[in-house]
Amino acid sequence: MSKQLEKIKELIAKREQARLGGGEKAIEKQHARGKYTARERIDMLLDEGSFEEVDMFKLHRCTNFGMEKKQYLGDGVVAGSGTIDGRLVYVFAQDFTVNGGSLSETMAEKICKVMDLGMKMGAPVIGINDSGGARIQEAVNALAGYAEIFERNILASGVIPQISGIFGPCAGGAVYSPALTDFTLMMENTSYMFLTGPKVVKTVTGEDIDQEHLGGASVHASKSGVTHFTASTEEEAIEMIKTLISYIPSNNMEEAPRKECNDPINRMEDSLNEILPDDPNKAYDMYKVISAIVDNGEFFEVQPKFAKNIIVGFARFNGQSVGIVANQPAAYAGVLDVNASRKGARFVRFCDAFNIPIVTLVDVPGFLPGTGQEYNAVILHGAQLLYAFGEATVPKVTVTLRKSYGGSHIVMGCKQLRTDINYAWPNAEIAVMGASGAVAVLYAKEAKGQEDPKAFLAEKEEEYVKLFQNPYQAAKYGYIDDVIEPRNTRFRICRALAQLATKRESLPAKKHGNIPM
Repeated sequence: MSKQLEKIKELIAKREQARLGGGEKAIEKQHARGKYTARERIDMLLDEGSFEEVDMFKLHRCTNFGMEKKQYLGDGVVAGSGTIDGRLVYVFAQDFTVNGGSLSETMAEKICKVMDLGMKMGAPVIGINDSGGARIQEAVNALAGYAEIFERNILASGVIPQISGIFGPCAGGAVYSPALTDFTLMMENTSYMFLTGPKVVKTVTGEDIDQEHLGGASVHASKSGVTHFTASTEEEAIEMIKTLISYIPSNNMEEAPRKECNDPINRMEDSLNEILPDDPNKAYDMYKVISAIVDNGEFFEVQPKFAKNIIVGFARFNGQSVGIVANQPAAYAGVLDVNASRKGARFVRFCDAFNIPIVTLVDVPGFLPGTGQEYNAVILHGAQLLYAFGEATVPKVTVTLRKSYGGSHIVMGCKQLRTDINYAWPNAEIAVMGASGAVAVLYAKEAKGQEDPKAFLAEKEEEYVKLFQNPYQAAKYGYIDDVIEPRNTRFRICRALAQLATKRESLPAKKHGNIPM
C-alpha cells in the first residue's frame, strides 16, 4: 500500500472515531435517556447530505486533573453548516457523550467559528444545547469561552436570526447564550435551565425543589417566559425549528421567503360579522379571528403558554410572512399586564429587526390594576411595548375589533406610533375609558343633586356611548383610516400589505435608543 493510501486510510479511521464522540457505550447511555446524539440531531435538522462539518479533529488543551487522558476528537461539540429547505444555516450541537458536553476553551472556539461564519454569510445560527456547564478543570479558560460566545450573541443580535434548542441540561453561565438569542425551545421532561441548581438553592435559601420545578420546560414556558416553545419529542422540536426558519429571513438585509398562496385574498369570512357578542363584556376567542383571516388558517404561535392575554406569532397574508400581535379577550379580558407587555414588545422588536410586517388585532380594555402590577413595574413594561411599536419602521397594520381604551389604546399600535394603516370594525370602542367609568367621573357631582342618581347616570352613559364609544370619532380625525366590514378583514389587510411593500422609513441618527427596562 502506498503512503498516500495509508494516509487516506488513517483519515477515514479518524473520521469514524470522531463520529463516535464519547464512544459506543456513551451513545447507548444517551439513547437510554430517550435522547438523540448531537450528530443525529443535526441529521434530522438539515437537508439530507447538506452538512459540512468544521473542526472535526479539534482537541482540548487542558492537562489539569488528568484531562490529558480524556481526549476526544471534536471535543464535545459538532459544528458546521448545511441547508434547511435549501437555505444556508450554521449549526452547532453539544455532544453530551463527551465529558457531559461540558464547555471547554476549544469547544467555545468551535462555536464562535460558526457564529462568525454566520455573520459573514448572513445566515441563521442554530445552537443545540446539551451540556453539564463549564468544564471545571479548565477554570477561567472555560469562563472566557462562554464570554466569547456571549459577545458574539450580542453582536449578531438583530443581524442574523439566532435559535437555541435546549435538548438537555443547561445551567449556570450556559443559560445566558440562549437568553441572548431570538428564540429558545425546550424539551419537556428532559431539559432544564437555571442559574443555580437545586442543591445551591437548598443551601442558600433553604428551599427544597427539584430540577423540573426550578427550571424545567413547563416552568419557563408558563411562568418565566424564558422559553418560546416546548416539545414532547426531539422529532417535534426539530420540526418546530424548521417551521420557524420558514417564516423568517436569513438576515436583516433580506425579507422572509414568500410562499405560493392558493388562498384567495378576497375570501370573505362571514363568521366574523357575528363573532362579537352583543354584550361588550363577554369574551370571544381571538384565535378564531386569526385563523379566519390568515392564509389557509395557518398560525405559528410564539410563547403560547405564557401571558395568554396577548397572542404573538407568525402567519402569512397572500404568501407574505407577517408577525401578528393580538389581544385575547378569552384570557383576563385581554387586559395588558407586565408579562403581556414584555412578551409583545420583544416579538415586535424581532419583527422590526428582520423586516417582517406587523399586523395588530386590538381588543384591549386597559392595563391590569393593583399593587402586584405596580410593584413589578407595569409602567416600565408597558413602556417597552409602547417603545417597540413606536420604534418599528416595518409596515404596520392595526385593526381595532372592539375595545381600545386609554393608555392600552396607545401602546397597541395606534396611528400616532407611526402605524401606516389603521382599520376598525363598526363595533370598535375607542375612548379614554369605558362609558360607566367615564360617566362616574364626569357627572359625579351632578348626579348627587338628582332625584334618581342611577337613572341619571344611566342616561348619561347612553349618551357617552353614542358620542364616544364608536370608531367614527377617531375616523373623524384621521386616526382610523377606514371602518371596515369584519368579513372583509383579510382582503383589506392583504391590500394594505401590498401597498406598503415599498415602505421606506428611518429613525433619527443615533447610536441606539435606551429602551425602558
